[in-house]
Amino acid sequence: MTNRRNFLKSVALMGVATTLPVHNLFAQSTENTALAAVSHHREMAPIRKPPRVITIPDVDEFKVLKGDFHMHTLFSDGSVMPQDRVREAVDNGLDVISITEHINSAIFRVYPNIHDVVTITDHLGSRAPRIDQNIPDILAKPEAEKNELILIRGVEIATRNTTRELHLNCLFAQDINAIAEANDRRTLFADDNEWQKMLAVSAEQGGFNFWNHPNPSFGDPLRIFDELENIRKNGLLHGIEVFNGTSYYPFALDWCNERDLVPVTVTDIHQSDWNTYGNQNPLRPMSLILAKDRSYESVKEAFFAKRIVGWAANMVLGRSPWVEQLFKSSVAIEKTTSGLSLRNLCDIPCFIQADGRSYPLAELGATATIPGSPKLTVTNWFVGMTTPLEIDLS
Repeated sequence: MTNRRNFLKSVALMGVATTLPVHNLFAQSTENTALAAVSHHREMAPIRKPPRVITIPDVDEFKVLKGDFHMHTLFSDGSVMPQDRVREAVDNGLDVISITEHINSAIFRVYPNIHDVVTITDHLGSRAPRIDQNIPDILAKPEAEKNELILIRGVEIATRNTTRELHLNCLFAQDINAIAEANDRRTLFADDNEWQKMLAVSAEQGGFNFWNHPNPSFGDPLRIFDELENIRKNGLLHGIEVFNGTSYYPFALDWCNERDLVPVTVTDIHQSDWNTYGNQNPLRPMSLILAKDRSYESVKEAFFAKRIVGWAANMVLGRSPWVEQLFKSSVAIEKTTSGLSLRNLCDIPCFIQADGRSYPLAELGATATIPGSPKLTVTNWFVGMTTPLEIDLS
């Protein structure tokens, strides 16, 4: 009986102890102690950096918003939840994102290997599970609203045959299920008729469609496929990725110039941001949106007005005149008696060349004094495949 009484008393005391503040229970003096116990409530908490702040001045009447419009989660072949994509975007100083899962691929939740999914969905056809394609956006929305991040509903569609494979993103979708319905077989890869119907449904919803990672390994090198040219003429293609993840497609910038398309810069991120780029990597790709204000409607208006510029790996990629206007807002240029005085007003690096000499403005606040020459070449800002931005101040 005594043993039982002592046991119950010990258990009761333990219960009281567990209600005490953790830091009082475990914190100990480190004096004369080789390995001291610490407060796991306080000391084991993650060390958090504040969100990245990206300084880019307004361009005339437009605000410069930072965005990523090609991202994946566990609802296709990514490895994080939609809410995590929102938190990562906020941590990286972004203003707007779009989670663009592979359409008809929520079955990845059960079969995480993409080749398994292709086989399974192709086999199941119309009997494939009907899963609400809007779920990733629905899950991300509360976290986005809490963090004042603009969330654009989007999706990625794909098609392939024996000669080529195409992937395209549809932004500003109202209902992704309706786009999926245009693929009667409910497969990951739509056939040659279905994918164009899907783009048409996107366009009917006011969607902005762009061609993803125009990699020569997906078909004929360095040319736009005939069917893409046809849908462009029919108003179903609005842009092309010029930078995706860690890959740069300089030829796509010329295609955008030649065909009046929008150059888009994205991460196409699948793994966690930490495992892909590390913490707040300044080389991380993003699109810069010159928007009338910080709103969904203004982002959409900017896309269709073609006021989009890319920033990745210390390069700026876009079309004139927006790249030039961005530069003139981002770098203060003052004429002096001996030449020019320059000061970088933004976080985007600008490497200037004039009269055969280089003048790096690598960071916010950097300055340079240039004697003489009124003509500047910004060697890391591109308006074409081999065409750096030139500023003539004469």
